Amino acid sequence: MSELSDIAKQAMMQPQEAMLETKTRKNSLYIGIPKETSFQENRIALTPLSVALLVNNGHEVVIESGAGMGANFSDNDYSEQGAKIQYDKKEVFKADIIIKIGPPTQEEIGMMKPYQVLFSTLQMGSLKADCLEAMMKKKITALSYEYLRDEGGSLSVIRSMSEIVGATSVLIAAEYLSNVFDGKGLMLGGVTGVPPTEMVILGAGTVGEYAARTAIALGAEVKVFDSSIYRLRRLQNNIGSRVFTSVIQPIVLNKAITTCDIVIGAIRATNGRSPCIVNEQTVSHMKPNSVVIDVSIDQGGCFETSRITNHTHPVFRKYDVIHYCVPNIASRVARTATYALTNIFTPILMDIGEMGGIMNVIWEKSGVRNAIYLYQGHLTNKDLAERFNIPPKDLELLIVSNR
Repeated sequence: MSELSDIAKQAMMQPQEAMLETKTRKNSLYIGIPKETSFQENRIALTPLSVALLVNNGHEVVIESGAGMGANFSDNDYSEQGAKIQYDKKEVFKADIIIKIGPPTQEEIGMMKPYQVLFSTLQMGSLKADCLEAMMKKKITALSYEYLRDEGGSLSVIRSMSEIVGATSVLIAAEYLSNVFDGKGLMLGGVTGVPPTEMVILGAGTVGEYAARTAIALGAEVKVFDSSIYRLRRLQNNIGSRVFTSVIQPIVLNKAITTCDIVIGAIRATNGRSPCIVNEQTVSHMKPNSVVIDVSIDQGGCFETSRITNHTHPVFRKYDVIHYCVPNIASRVARTATYALTNIFTPILMDIGEMGGIMNVIWEKSGVRNAIYLYQGHLTNKDLAERFNIPPKDLELLIVSNR
């Protein structure tokens, strides 16, 4: 098996001249965008201008009525750019390519047709075995946003959303510091002659970096904690200014948290639950009306006192500390998030049309290949295969066998 895999990899590294023949086969795509059914999901995968680009290149786009309303795009905005508006969700699912934000529900999978292509999030933690099996039976080719990589090897969707979440979390904290939300009545950053607000950021990844950028720009005093010296150094270099950084040492961390005004928890786990590094006792010693933003809540949270909230009821108080624990912060700024997503998805859709189909794109684009977890019904993602105890198939061998 490994020898066959090596042969497949060698075939995929052949000179580009041998591939030119496939690039001349242009396909007219039939793309469907259903309305999101996930709780408080306001984003949509494509903007009206991206739809116009696709339509002008000979592709057909059908959108379920009201799909863009959460991001303040009307049906008229899309129809003016050439999209067809459908009131019947079943008609949308007749498209060859379905592109959405949330993972498909059992009902949506029931409307899908054999050999369809699906673009969506995977949300492995909440994926059910019956949904996966239903897609496998329909020979679906499915791409997960969580695994999608750009030319530089970065997880493009994850990074883009993390940038938005990092900046937005600071603005949320500023709101809850004000009197309007029964906070301390502080302005984030302060003014001349007034000491700046103090913010602690847990995690020096993309969320932590963009939270620090925004907070520093607003004049706050920022302290960043992380277990990795490499990530702390990278954050300082990327920000371009000196900022307090420290590895996670309980005594230093507890002192910083109990004296600050805002704590943003942005520590992610590669697999499984995020580490819970702030215990209940530490939270109980925080100053009254301080603000906790737990960005890691979708992975369990990094505060012992955290529990999931939503956009309708976003906060709760414990020990007189305001906790904001909404998992989907990007949906709070859905229009900005939609613009960021469409910049990633539109070029991929254009490539599928230009290169003659999804198989050729997978063949040539390693970042897209990395995001495929189902190929014509075959499970190719090792993490999913391990979770559901299903033997995975080698994607490269599957592609070679179909060429």
